[in-house]
Amino acid sequence: MSLHVAVVQYAPSTNKSENLAQIVRLVSEAAERGAELAVLPEYATFTNPVIDESFAHSAEALDGESVAALRHLSVEQDIAIIAGVNEPDGNGRIYNTLVAIQHGDIEAVYRKLHLYDAFGTHESKWVTPGEMQEPQLLEINGLKIGMQTCYDLRFPEVSRMLIDAGADVLALPAEWVPGPLKEFHWTTLLRARAIENTVYVVAADQPAPMGSGHSAIIDPMGIAIASIGEEVGLAHAVLHHDRITSSRATNPALACRRFTVVPKTND
Repeated sequence: MSLHVAVVQYAPSTNKSENLAQIVRLVSEAAERGAELAVLPEYATFTNPVIDESFAHSAEALDGESVAALRHLSVEQDIAIIAGVNEPDGNGRIYNTLVAIQHGDIEAVYRKLHLYDAFGTHESKWVTPGEMQEPQLLEINGLKIGMQTCYDLRFPEVSRMLIDAGADVLALPAEWVPGPLKEFHWTTLLRARAIENTVYVVAADQPAPMGSGHSAIIDPMGIAIASIGEEVGLAHAVLHHDRITSSRATNPALACRRFTVVPKTND
């Protein structure tokens, strides 16, 4: 079993039409190069340097125009797409949502659990965290893909929860805000999540001005098999289930562990 994936790195803006045009161009290029799955960044269809009321004003339901355009693109280019979108929460705020689209249908949804209230940013002012629930996985060619978002990367329990649900691949759209040591944190944590779970990590970041760039595809032994620096573009790789199996034979960390993930309550 194998899967050709592409990470799509670009810098969305507040102009949805321009963002969607850029998505069409880059995803079409990925499909032309043989990709069966394209992973786009967090806030792929709208973002702003400051998290403010514009996120709520721009939000669309999952049956809105932006997701409809992604669904059409999926059919047109015969490619699965994972992308971050701004979804209304029904109370004047948004969910930071990932959608997984295959053959034009929404096959899985994930709403960001850990909001970025760190490094001087307060995402929770306008974003509602998703509810803890059984992960929804996208399956392509027998490989199961779980989704998490940006700041979730700093919480290894999110990745482990997806692995326990059967994920072979972690898809990680992000807007990893630039700053001192941030690129180092990003690349280190991507490798850590791959190594400790012996899975592939497919991470799509935004470049400047809102992201740190360095999108990458990491294999189950922590090797970056494809990556992008700070530019707009694509990185491609073929993921092989046999690589997961052989990595787990060499590093049986999952089989040896003695702890499980238990959700924290607010009581």
